[in-house]
Amino acid sequence: MNQNLSAITIGAAPRIIARADHNVSRSNISGNALRVLYRLKEAGFQAFLVGGCVRDVMLGRHPKDFDVATNALPDEVRALFRNCRLVGRRFRLAHVVYGRDVIEVATFRAASAPLPSEEPLPQADPEEGEAPELDEESELDDEAELNGIDHERVLDTHGRLLRDNVYGSIEEDVWRRDFTVNALYYNIADFTLWDYVGGTEDISAHRLRLIGDPETRYREDPVRMLRAARFEAKLGFALDSSTAAPIGPLRTLLAGVPAARLFDETMKLFLTGHGERSLQVLRERQLLEVLFPAVERYLAAHPDGLIERLLRQGLRNTDERVAADRPVTPTFLFALLLYGPIAQAIESLPPQRWHEIGAIVEACDRALRAASTRVTIPRRVALGVREMYALQPRLEQPRGKRALRLLEQPRFRSAFDLLDLRARLGLAPAEIASWWARLQEAAPAARLTMIDSLAKPRGSAPAAAAAAAVERDARALDAAESQTLSDAQPTDAAAPGGHRRRRRRRFRGPV
Repeated sequence: MNQNLSAITIGAAPRIIARADHNVSRSNISGNALRVLYRLKEAGFQAFLVGGCVRDVMLGRHPKDFDVATNALPDEVRALFRNCRLVGRRFRLAHVVYGRDVIEVATFRAASAPLPSEEPLPQADPEEGEAPELDEESELDDEAELNGIDHERVLDTHGRLLRDNVYGSIEEDVWRRDFTVNALYYNIADFTLWDYVGGTEDISAHRLRLIGDPETRYREDPVRMLRAARFEAKLGFALDSSTAAPIGPLRTLLAGVPAARLFDETMKLFLTGHGERSLQVLRERQLLEVLFPAVERYLAAHPDGLIERLLRQGLRNTDERVAADRPVTPTFLFALLLYGPIAQAIESLPPQRWHEIGAIVEACDRALRAASTRVTIPRRVALGVREMYALQPRLEQPRGKRALRLLEQPRFRSAFDLLDLRARLGLAPAEIASWWARLQEAAPAARLTMIDSLAKPRGSAPAAAAAAAVERDARALDAAESQTLSDAQPTDAAAPGGHRRRRRRRFRGPV
């Protein structure tokens, strides 16, 4: 099936697939989601499981999030569940909360796309990307209220959907969804699967197709181009030619998407288990140069260089952590993504400053500031990146009991992971990374022995001079770290005072 979906009539009857003819089973559905579905059904409402969770169950995957669509209005949903809260003002969504498990219940919607201009809430579905709106009024609402206008559906001059708050039927609701494989409805009333747009055939064919005219849908919400890349990477599906063709000409529209929303999409691209493949797809689709221009420029100028290999290996390690259900952080992700621009910023400084802690922090700020023009980087993340890089010289030259105190630093583990990754590629001393790995596993008494065995300078006078230089460097690093933690803005780089002293620590970046 490869028909032009824009030619399908809105409101057309679905293909209803009997329970015996599909593989969606209640045994693969969250118990909490089933509770919500059954209660809605018992109250006389339509209730469907919808979206990526249905797709993933059909593919034999285990969804982490389950979304429900219904003809019940948000206030009617809240009346049924004590543990329900409503979010959003322009399009109300119900969140039914079971501890940490949140089942999102959306009333059927009459329009074709989610609000792209709103920053997603933390509870947003990481797979569907259709986040609830913030409980804050926008400038558009303020203007409408002042002029007595009820804007139901508003597009900007590029065709991007700005406002859309009309409830509708299930036949209309399907058209606000983007890809056919995300537009399947599982009916709890009789366990049938409702397919309006050929999603079941596309799942079988491992094909990604947009619903409607691709150019129009991308203009309505340019983030759909990133979602196309994400699903291509996550599912291993191929983009239909008509869906892929407009991405190149329209990719610059992403520059008009709010930076906070692009941060959310970046997390979904790189921190949900397919980061290495996402990087490859973004570059193939020429989307990385819009999302992170400096990163793409660096990678293009150094093809298959050490930094590209470091980035790929770091993303591969992150994917393995996700697969093992271990935590991953945006701080480490941005430290990886910005490694090239940070190194380039260091090398743009006078050579005598390349190995200074202040220069490293300053380079981090420059790279973070440039990246933030496209993608919001939260302050906590920016500060974490600075701390990770500022710790690299101290990790490369451990000194006395100060090395033990480093183990207590909040950023030690992520800084060590970066050191270890650099060491694997020859960008840091491998023996030092191995020493730190052994130190973390050693008993307290053994740690003291390892500290005492650290190489010491020879000769009394030179040793005293070297010790003084090391102590000055340590004080400078402490000052830089203190300034990093106290800065109001992550871009206010604080270089340690006095640069005339001799520096003994080196940051072995790409040279």
